Amino acid sequence: MSLSRVISTIVALIVALVMIILGSWYFTLGFCLIVFLGQLELFKLIQAKGIAPATKTTLFVSQILLLTAMIAPKLVDVIFPLAGALICFYLLFQAKPATIADLSSSVFGLFYGGYLPSFWIRLRVGSDDSIGTNKLFLQGFWPESWTDIRSFPVALSVTLLAFSCIWAADIGAYLMGKYFGRTRLSAISPKKTVEGAIFGIAGSVAVAELGAWYLGWPFWEVTGAVFGLLIGVVSLLGDLTESMMKRDAGVKDSGQLIPGHGGILDRTDSYVFTAPLVYYYIFLFLPLVATLAH
Repeated sequence: MSLSRVISTIVALIVALVMIILGSWYFTLGFCLIVFLGQLELFKLIQAKGIAPATKTTLFVSQILLLTAMIAPKLVDVIFPLAGALICFYLLFQAKPATIADLSSSVFGLFYGGYLPSFWIRLRVGSDDSIGTNKLFLQGFWPESWTDIRSFPVALSVTLLAFSCIWAADIGAYLMGKYFGRTRLSAISPKKTVEGAIFGIAGSVAVAELGAWYLGWPFWEVTGAVFGLLIGVVSLLGDLTESMMKRDAGVKDSGQLIPGHGGILDRTDSYVFTAPLVYYYIFLFLPLVATLAH
């Protein structure tokens, strides 16, 4: 692993932890910036295919969607179809008639780059009952005790756990694939191996099991394992999806913003499809299990 890759990884990890812990506007505005840069890379991939999406309009409505997730999370599912309709209306009045590809790629950019990431903001900020009691600037949260994670707001604890599972899956897959990988997983991404994928998923499950036990989830042995398994598999699918888009666009990396890693999309592709999965697992599935347990 190159020095630039190691340094970039450490910096990205520190920034992510600070955003997650502080929450509130720190997490939201940081996420807005990441989504904006990621969408720019996505639209460059699309434009490389000769398609002309409604880039500026989609970027704008996506930011509105993310801010809504912070201010009024229940309205996100209302704003999303309205934002999609606005994009369609915009494309209707172009000097050059828009194509089906222009339309579909624009709406996909909104869905992939705006709506799905909004679930992370809804999870960390929209469900945080500590907002309003925080004393830091911009309602930032800072734990009174670092030794008792159970005392953290639920939104913070589950976000940290979910991100840790993704990190474990990425690191496990990278190391095992690099040094022990022999069987190619998919033609879409030749460097990914079956061995790496299995080890990455196992790493996610291990972290989830530990977290579920510590946080006292109902039937933690099962709920933790399922949580880790789902994150491990879906984060891998997110990685492969971005690889498919890069392969079709004929590029190796989505960008060059992060030394040793490539672009924003290259480092955040594992988080896109996992966002709604984590949100609904925490707020629908776990309460259901807890109810059945009693």
